[in-house]
Amino acid sequence: MGVKKKKEMQVTALTICHQDLETLRSLADVEGKNLASLLLHCVQLRDGVSQIHYVKQIVPLLEKADKNGACDPTIRSCLDILAGIYLSLSVKNPLKKVLASSLNGLPEFFLTEAVQSFTSRLQEELNTTDLYSYRKVIDNISSCMENFDLGRTGVNNLLKNVLHFLQKSLIEISEENRKFAGNHIVQTQLMNDLLVGTRVSVMLVQKIQDFQRIHLKASTSPIWQSMCGLLSIFAKFLSDDDLLQTIQSTSGLAVILFIKAMFHPPEKIPDLISSLLLRSVDCASMPDWFLNCCRSLCCTDVSQSTLLFLCQGTLTMLNWQNGSMGASGEALLLNIVHVLFTLSSQIKESTLELFLSRILASWANSAIHVLESSSPSLKDSLNGNSSVVGRLLEYVYTHWEHPLDALRHQTKIIFRSILHMHQLTKEKSDSEASGLAADRFICDLTENILQLEWHVKGKYACLGCLVDYIGIGHILALAKTIPSQILEVMGDQSLVPYASDLLETMFRNHKSHLKSQAVDTTWIDEWHETWVSPLLFILCEGNLDQKSYVIDYYLPKLLNCSPESLSYMVKILQTSADANTGSFNSRGALGALMACLRTARAHGHLQSATDAWRNLVSSARIKQGLIHQHCQVRIDTLGLLCESNRSTEMVSTEEMEWIEFFITYNLNSQSPGVRQQICSLLKKLFCRIQESSQVLYKLEQSRSKHEPENELTTQPPSVSLQQYKNFMSSICNRLFEALFPGSSYPTRFSALTILGSIAEVFPVPEGQVQTVYQLSHDIDISRFHTLMECFTSTFEEVKILAFDLLMKLPKTVIQFQDSEKLQGLFQAALELSSSTKPYDCVTASYLLNFLIWQDALPSSLSAYLKTQQATCGAEDKSAIMVERNTLMVIKCLLENLEEEVSQAENSLLQAAASFPLYGRVHCITGALQRLSLNLRLVSEWTPVVEKLLLMSYRLSAVVSPVIQSSSPEGLIPMDTDSESASRLQTILSEIQPRDTNDYFTQAKILKERDSFDFEDLNASVPNLGASAETKGSKERKTCDVTAQMVLVCCWRSMKEVALLLGTLCQLLPMQSVPESSNGLLTVEQVKEVGDYFKHHLLQSRHRGAFELAYTGFVKLTEILNRCPNVSLQKLPEQWLWNVLEEIKCSDPSSKLCATRRSAGIPFYIQALLACEPKKGKMDLLKITMKELITLARPSDDSRSTVPQVHALNILRALFRDTRLGENIIPYVADGAKAAILGFTSPVWAVRNSSTLLFSTLITRIFGVKRGKDELSKKNRMTGSEFFSRFPELYPFLLQQLETVANTVDSDTGELNRHPSMFLLLLVLGRLYPSPMDGAYSSLSMAPFIPFIMRCGHSPVYRSREMAARALVPFVMVDEIPATIQTLLAQLPNNTDQCFRQNHIHGTLLQVFHLLQACTDSKYRLNTDFQQELADVAVCTRAKLWLAKRQNPCLVTRAVYIDILFLLPRCLDKPTKGTQPAVERLGFWEDVRRIISQSELITGFPYSFTAPGLPQYLQSLTKLAIATVWAVAAQAGEQAEAIPISFSQLLESSFPEVRLLTLDALLERFSTAGSGLGEKGLPPLLCNVGGTFLTLAMKEKHPECFCKILKILHCVDPSEWLPQTEHCIHLTPKEFLIWTMDIASNERSEIQSVALRLASRVITHQLQTCEETKDLVTPTLKRWVQLVATSCGEYLPTDSRLAAAEALTSTAPFLLTSPRPVLGLQDTLTLWRCVLNLLQSEEPAVRDAATGTVVTAMSQGNTCQATEFAFCQVDASIALTLALAVLCDMLQQWDQLAPGLPVLLGWLLGEGDDSAFHVESTHQVEDYLFEKAEVNFWAETLIFVKYLSEHLFRLLSKSSCHPLSPESLQHLRRTASEQGHLLSRLFRELPPAAQFLKTVEFTRLRIQEERTLACLRLLALVEGKGREDSPILGASDSPAEANQFTLARTETAC
Repeated sequence: MGVKKKKEMQVTALTICHQDLETLRSLADVEGKNLASLLLHCVQLRDGVSQIHYVKQIVPLLEKADKNGACDPTIRSCLDILAGIYLSLSVKNPLKKVLASSLNGLPEFFLTEAVQSFTSRLQEELNTTDLYSYRKVIDNISSCMENFDLGRTGVNNLLKNVLHFLQKSLIEISEENRKFAGNHIVQTQLMNDLLVGTRVSVMLVQKIQDFQRIHLKASTSPIWQSMCGLLSIFAKFLSDDDLLQTIQSTSGLAVILFIKAMFHPPEKIPDLISSLLLRSVDCASMPDWFLNCCRSLCCTDVSQSTLLFLCQGTLTMLNWQNGSMGASGEALLLNIVHVLFTLSSQIKESTLELFLSRILASWANSAIHVLESSSPSLKDSLNGNSSVVGRLLEYVYTHWEHPLDALRHQTKIIFRSILHMHQLTKEKSDSEASGLAADRFICDLTENILQLEWHVKGKYACLGCLVDYIGIGHILALAKTIPSQILEVMGDQSLVPYASDLLETMFRNHKSHLKSQAVDTTWIDEWHETWVSPLLFILCEGNLDQKSYVIDYYLPKLLNCSPESLSYMVKILQTSADANTGSFNSRGALGALMACLRTARAHGHLQSATDAWRNLVSSARIKQGLIHQHCQVRIDTLGLLCESNRSTEMVSTEEMEWIEFFITYNLNSQSPGVRQQICSLLKKLFCRIQESSQVLYKLEQSRSKHEPENELTTQPPSVSLQQYKNFMSSICNRLFEALFPGSSYPTRFSALTILGSIAEVFPVPEGQVQTVYQLSHDIDISRFHTLMECFTSTFEEVKILAFDLLMKLPKTVIQFQDSEKLQGLFQAALELSSSTKPYDCVTASYLLNFLIWQDALPSSLSAYLKTQQATCGAEDKSAIMVERNTLMVIKCLLENLEEEVSQAENSLLQAAASFPLYGRVHCITGALQRLSLNLRLVSEWTPVVEKLLLMSYRLSAVVSPVIQSSSPEGLIPMDTDSESASRLQTILSEIQPRDTNDYFTQAKILKERDSFDFEDLNASVPNLGASAETKGSKERKTCDVTAQMVLVCCWRSMKEVALLLGTLCQLLPMQSVPESSNGLLTVEQVKEVGDYFKHHLLQSRHRGAFELAYTGFVKLTEILNRCPNVSLQKLPEQWLWNVLEEIKCSDPSSKLCATRRSAGIPFYIQALLACEPKKGKMDLLKITMKELITLARPSDDSRSTVPQVHALNILRALFRDTRLGENIIPYVADGAKAAILGFTSPVWAVRNSSTLLFSTLITRIFGVKRGKDELSKKNRMTGSEFFSRFPELYPFLLQQLETVANTVDSDTGELNRHPSMFLLLLVLGRLYPSPMDGAYSSLSMAPFIPFIMRCGHSPVYRSREMAARALVPFVMVDEIPATIQTLLAQLPNNTDQCFRQNHIHGTLLQVFHLLQACTDSKYRLNTDFQQELADVAVCTRAKLWLAKRQNPCLVTRAVYIDILFLLPRCLDKPTKGTQPAVERLGFWEDVRRIISQSELITGFPYSFTAPGLPQYLQSLTKLAIATVWAVAAQAGEQAEAIPISFSQLLESSFPEVRLLTLDALLERFSTAGSGLGEKGLPPLLCNVGGTFLTLAMKEKHPECFCKILKILHCVDPSEWLPQTEHCIHLTPKEFLIWTMDIASNERSEIQSVALRLASRVITHQLQTCEETKDLVTPTLKRWVQLVATSCGEYLPTDSRLAAAEALTSTAPFLLTSPRPVLGLQDTLTLWRCVLNLLQSEEPAVRDAATGTVVTAMSQGNTCQATEFAFCQVDASIALTLALAVLCDMLQQWDQLAPGLPVLLGWLLGEGDDSAFHVESTHQVEDYLFEKAEVNFWAETLIFVKYLSEHLFRLLSKSSCHPLSPESLQHLRRTASEQGHLLSRLFRELPPAAQFLKTVEFTRLRIQEERTLACLRLLALVEGKGREDSPILGASDSPAEANQFTLARTETAC
């Protein structure tokens, strides 16, 4: 939204040579009115846009001269100069087109002269001999041919010369290109010249008529010779694979065009081209000129790309209209498509695949043209049932899921063309008579596509084409619910665009269809029912993602099609908005309403905002939406206010109030997506304000009476402008208040982002521009300090936002006048840059950059500069100042770093503990990154850069031994026993860094922690002479050193050095020649940096170090790739060959790391390959992949193991690299072969690397897994698609699988695991058959089936499972029943003597998985399919013995029982009047017999543990439960029909049985309790409370016990609580105590359930009658303690959720009861629990606690306390609403006097879990990696603010203060003491404490605010406060707390 500023047009001014300029001067007349004067004035201008104005005056001037009838020499000379000007302009200069356009209107009188001038000038151009000027001449020829009559005539006149020039230029340029092989920068330019030359040649032949008669001319004519020469060149280009494919493609066009122009007779051209394509040219019958020119195309070994581009040329250049080529043309058409089909199966390179798809689409288009007037035989060859169309459809099906979006788009075009072709092949009389029903091709095609799964992207495009072809009516007849089906899919982001486009096609087609047939307006009701009703259901009930995508994609299209539907939607949603208000996980009708209105307004379907509020939605609804519990409802409501289709629409006063209300409660959103949307929408609002204010300013200035159609009619512009200003000022006040001490990261991020948007949208006014608001006017010194303090955030995003905002402010706002403050800030930055906390150096970097850019550095730093500032213009002054300051800071940091590196060389441990080096380097890099590339102080920079490089190498040398050791993670012996220490000796001796102490030379035992004193260190290191004020002070303290500290110091230092070197190479200019003065980096230095990276990446072991070194190295390789210096440009290639040689040689002395996935080696090669230009041939990638794949394959040479491991690891990295894109796909098949074969290696390292590579390839082929389902349909592929993309894998996988299957189960019983079977089955299991798989592919999936079945006989359990899963995709759904019957027939009978259980198990698993596929299949609706399944059920009865005790194996018994469990689900419910199949077959009788004879009934005769027992018991129990439900449903309450009761199952001694039974029962009880089920509880489950009470007392198994408690919680206590005495001999009160005992002592999950149950009992007792209330009241105190304990921040989420639910259920009785049941202390404890839960970091806990608040404020006695009663509100506002209700209840209970001290105690922090302990502030020590639990959402001061506001209102409303001062004496004394203590602690903090002691400073600030708030309220209570005392805000804290140098003297109170 918002008006985009138009780009200013940049036009390069034209110039002429000195001679022409003198000519014009001599010809110009005195009056300046002739053409020469006009041109002279024009060329003297320096502005191209102004020159255009003069060029347009040329022709009018000549028209005047024409009337005079004179063409004097002046005009002739001017025309000559104009021709020179035209040819001198670049082809992209707008002046060239303007000049051509003007000269096209030249009077006829001057044409002859003009043509002569152009011809002579063009001749001069053609005579040029400079190869690098050829491109300009070619561009001029091209320009002359395009819409320029004079130019075309000139070219025609010089045709011979032009052709000769083109021939000469193409030969010379191609020769030059060959010379510069390897220099891709020069080659790119030369190849572009070749491409343009080829295109211009094609254009010449197409546009000049003479070429039609060339064949009549003698072969000796120059034009003919040039044509033959050019044809020969293009034939060579076409066959040259070293050229760009675009050149080859254009050459293919040129070859066919030239043949068409030159070959005679033209009737034979189709036959000639056919013979070329079919490689069957008869050379004897060909003319000599053709053979001489095209001999390379006549041979049989023509490349694939050559054939492809010849096909393209044929389709593009020949005339296919109206069947002009006759029968030979039709034959050529069919030949072309057969050639393309052949190429399709051979081409695997992605760019050629894309060309092929476009050419196929072009072929289909040509076929349509031919069919319009073709012979019957061609129509037979191209109708829907023909083999050509079949193969075209197969191409569509195998490529519609292709990763390339452009290729997928082509499949849609081809499919649409197929339908068009089919239509043309039908006879008109047939199509009219028979209609659609008889067109079997279309009917079958539609049904097949509809049967496809919705995750197939191609389905959407093809259905859209079918809708256009046959209309939506036929689709809806076949699938009435298709709108709902497609809307269901719209929860998947990857499918949303396809689904929404299809829906749009459908509903538009449906609307036009209904409209055309309707006689009245009732048709709209049917349309609404079909398309709008499913939408409204999704908006109210769908999941979050689904609703979001439907609103973003579908709703706007629907409203654009039918704007009148908005009122229909709003009407329906308004009626249900009160009932369905939504929740935290549901938008409800209110959310749907807001979404509809937002979309309608944003797309211009609401005329104005005022109408929307008045007519469609109330103000109360808007406010509800702005604080709704569901985040998307809030966003949609805000979008409704902010978005408008008119960027200048006024923002109303009401809207501004709502926006302020929204900002108050919505800044602290944990969701990054929500924050982003809020900031984006508010920016749109600010743009509207800015742009509508410009309209207001214009209105005010013009004082016009005409007013626009908005609120301007109601008030003067000045009033609206003032409202805008006040609104923006108020917004900024709220945003700055949100940056209070302790504010959360989300709050700070939101506030700073919005402030940044304000600064951007309302810029500082320049010139006459007026702006309604300026942020700088609202920023004072305290707010500036607030922004600076944001640098201390541990989140870098906050630092970035604060820095960017400060940089947007004018410098007048940011004034540093106090040099002491400057020195303090700079000193703080230096100290932070050497801090041991990594995030401190980031703060230092931003501080230093800010000081640099604001020119606020201490004056003492100027000593670092040798040259003083030079005088310069105002525009350069800022840049020079920044460069000078950067240089000073870098020199200062470098000096400090030199000193510290020297100390680190003496003792790395001391460096790690006190000054970990990396911080300084980070600051240097940060300063460099913000530097301009155009450096002025080159002489000063040169030595600094040299020093930086040397220092980087020194630093790296100090830390690299740790990083490059074999175990960098733990080098310092931290063990306490001598044995562990001695084992470390090997590592210590390996690295041997330079160290003065004995840490690295001898392992030693530590007592607890090793420590040393920094005082000794400072004494031992000499002062290096720098001034003390420019160095970070080293705090002298004893510090503990850990292995982690050393490692962090080392790897971070290596990381920063790598980034610094990369930045230096990226930013600083290189010396093109050694003596050059403008470069800072020499060629040698760049080579040294490259060698450093090579050494580091190839030898480092620590991942953090080499991953980030890779980032720096990538920067270097990118620079080298673009470097004009050829020696530097070729460095990456040299490095690549060197490392590949080192990998291949397998030298034992090699330092390459073979462990840790080859460490940095893959990164090194990735960086080298990624820098290769993607538009080129990618030769480096091709050669590298061939080398690596060769190395990765198994070899007999034992020495090849290490190279094989390296190759596999590198391949894995390359296949993962997204930058290589589709270029890596041709190597996937070879990579998969290497991985599968490598998995069989005897060497573990090879197997491990092969597994990792295989995993990467699976992701690369099938996509990233987006769900928990291992074999998700989204991550699968049809077999035909897979094998068409990787045809080499078909024979390989088949052969490997056959080998495995043949030996998987030997007769000898020998175990053969076949490791590769796992990978083979994993790949095959991800394939699935498609109904679209045609008979035209040779890659059938059928041969795999018998081998997969045999793999099911494997002795390995997991392999049998995988074989069963892999079999399913290979069996077509309609073939499943027959396959199952075949498998069942293989099972042995009970009379067989010899059988193997492994075979039985594998076969049964295959049957099971096939049956499972049936349950999801749409074929179940098919009657024949149902009959086949019934036959399967009959077959299973024949093998029932496998489920009985006759089968001794429990594992196979379990699987057979699982099959019996699945069968009833596959057999559908019968139609009315027919008997169910399962009953007809006697299925349940068989199952009853199995259960009654099973161990569940008879029990186990003896105690034993058999393999598969748990599995068998679970399967048997599932079947028993299913049988109970089924038989009970049939037999009613006849107990004898039920084979086993739930009581028997629950009394089983096996917990597996009890747990499954309890799960099933819990599901039924939960469904009945929630009212979701269709019916209530079945009779079986009525009155079973007593049973569960008894079970609860006996159950010992924790999970079963938990389920029992959950069931009791689900069942109404009135049903079972009265039975406690009878069943378990406990009174209800004793049962409650027992439950609370469990909640106190058991583990967390049981605790939570017990607390819920106890709360339910209490609620029931409180609800029933007064007597039970009295009984339960004594136990309530314990329950309160239990709830309070469960609310702890660090307890599991479930405990806090249980507490929230307990509070919600009891809120009406305990929290808001008019007569309090509990004492005040306990009631306030519960309220405090609610407030704590509302501030939890877990969103689920906050949402649950919000439910408590909603319940509390929606009672009869509380609904007036707030305006949001009965509304679903967010936790951020629920906090203040809870306090409002609490204060209201204190008044109702008349408990203000005793309650106020408690609330004031909350304010002060008494009893807080995170209570402030000021005494311990300075004892806090932060150790590396030791992190306490932190709540990143709760904001203490927000709670303080809300509480103080409500208490202030409460006390102000009270008519009198019933409190005596004595009752608050304790609080006043505590607050005063704390105030004095805070004042003392502030004074003890160091200068710039907010940067150096951020945590302590923030704690003190927060407690200060709490103390001040408490003291203010105490003063008010005591009568000392004024009525207008301010409510606490972030700006209320004393200003001293914000100063950078803290000197606090006064007390806090």
